Amino acid sequence: MSDTPNTTDTAPGAVRTRTEGEARTEGETDETLEAAAATPAGLTAPEGGGPAPKGLGVVGWLRWGWRQLTSMRTALVLLFLVALGAVPGSILPQRGQAPERVAEYFEQHKTLAPWLDRFSLFDVFAAPWFAAIYILLFVSLAGCVLPRAFHHYRAMRSRPPAAPRNLLRLPQSATYETDATPDEALTQARALLRRRRFRVDEGETPKAGRWVAAEKGYLGETGNLVFHLALLGLLFALGVGNAFGYRGNVLVTEGKSFANSLAQYDQFTPGRQFDSSELAPFSFRLDDFTATYETQGTRRGQATDYLAKVHYRETPTSPEKSYDLRVNHPLNVGGAKVYLLNHGYSPVFTVRDAKGNVAYQDAVPFLPMEQRNYTSEGVIKAPDAEPEQLAFYAILWPSAASSEDGKQIISAFPAALRPVVTITAFKGDIGLDAGTPQSVYRLEGLGKTLQPVKGGQKLLEPGQTFQLPDGSGSITFEGVREWASLSVNHDPGRMPALAAAILAVVGLIASFMVRRRRVWVRARPGTGGRTVVEVGGLTLGHPTSEFDEIVTALRGTEDAPKDDRKKDASGGADASATEAKE
Repeated sequence: MSDTPNTTDTAPGAVRTRTEGEARTEGETDETLEAAAATPAGLTAPEGGGPAPKGLGVVGWLRWGWRQLTSMRTALVLLFLVALGAVPGSILPQRGQAPERVAEYFEQHKTLAPWLDRFSLFDVFAAPWFAAIYILLFVSLAGCVLPRAFHHYRAMRSRPPAAPRNLLRLPQSATYETDATPDEALTQARALLRRRRFRVDEGETPKAGRWVAAEKGYLGETGNLVFHLALLGLLFALGVGNAFGYRGNVLVTEGKSFANSLAQYDQFTPGRQFDSSELAPFSFRLDDFTATYETQGTRRGQATDYLAKVHYRETPTSPEKSYDLRVNHPLNVGGAKVYLLNHGYSPVFTVRDAKGNVAYQDAVPFLPMEQRNYTSEGVIKAPDAEPEQLAFYAILWPSAASSEDGKQIISAFPAALRPVVTITAFKGDIGLDAGTPQSVYRLEGLGKTLQPVKGGQKLLEPGQTFQLPDGSGSITFEGVREWASLSVNHDPGRMPALAAAILAVVGLIASFMVRRRRVWVRARPGTGGRTVVEVGGLTLGHPTSEFDEIVTALRGTEDAPKDDRKKDASGGADASATEAKE
């Protein structure tokens, strides 16, 4: 037997076929032959006889996931989800803007409100699910737009495409003959297209001959990319503002002052990277608040204007300045903006204890129970009263009037035309000595540590005093002031976001107004010593009249000097007159 093995050399990846003269090796069966035929050349089964690995693998799945995330379809879906997620933030009251309205919503919807709060619908823009959508949208846009911008830059620097073989098949085409040579015709075409701000190139192919290619309109695609890059910048600016900014709410009564410190905020929401030591040392004082209402017609009682007169200082040593704070006209101070959010009433009370000493004297902010006529409620706490602490629950009617049945008191107008309060007195332990934080708008321990005073209810007008029946003290209703709810917002990403929004609008306009256009001109010798010129045009979208203008100019009717045109016209007229005479 020969020592030469019964195989033939094959190229890598080629399938080797047994010839009829080749014999089976020892132990080779039909089953093994079928298995060998089913296995491609170059692939071997893993050791141990296990199945070959299937699927994309970890890297393949990651690549597939990245492509899905960075597709334009995914970006549009995420953008829709952001818009959809912002809807509850526009419908429901938000803690960052109006915490008192959130508390009122909880009182009115005791079953629904806790469920909404579980999904962070009262603080939508700080919710984890909204942040997740926001981050995914940012990554999706970055992965989609940045590669497009790189490819667009390369396309802008590349040469215009060569002329197609048959220009007459293009959506816009024309052909004419001229006495100029092909070189002169192409030179004229190149000069004309450059004057029209086309990017021009020329070349020659064996079958198509010499040609001139021109292209312009990349500004439309540039505007599209600027729009998407501006959206990316807008998202980034919003993220910077949320990370390094802060937002706080404060309620200030007329005559009271506010200093920009954490202790004076009713609610403070800092960014994740914000340092409270960076708070600007500004302060302001609310001198007067005026609300103007409609007094007649179907809109009676509706507010027409809010005005808060304030004095402020940039620093403790800077001069004091005045400012008229209105809705949508915030005060810019210390790198922050102070917005006017809401208003209400702060009745002024004087509480005396059983010994006749003044235990409490100040204006107490009341929260509106309804927004139409500002019927409000509040509590007065006098922990310094002796021998027992005193507390009062009160309801204020700014313009008190009788109901239609005459059995109840209502407020007939939101302005304080006839303020009246009803007082309910309590005595005992208020609970402040224990050090447990309490809401200034609620009484704790009713029926336990605080007991109602028998006969301790009274209707008071400004200047009237209610002496408690058991001799434990008195309360005097001094009058009514107004309070304003203010939002202090420091957002370092505000100006970059504004610039990004302007760029987005400019880019969107450019993408709609400018379309890419391509023009090709080919010149070849014709019969009779003349030159045949073919012109083809391709416009993204609907064709424009520009192509017709270019063809007209190439034929010489547009670029000819005016004097020459007049001569041609007069010459043509004289010739016609001569022919008519003949």
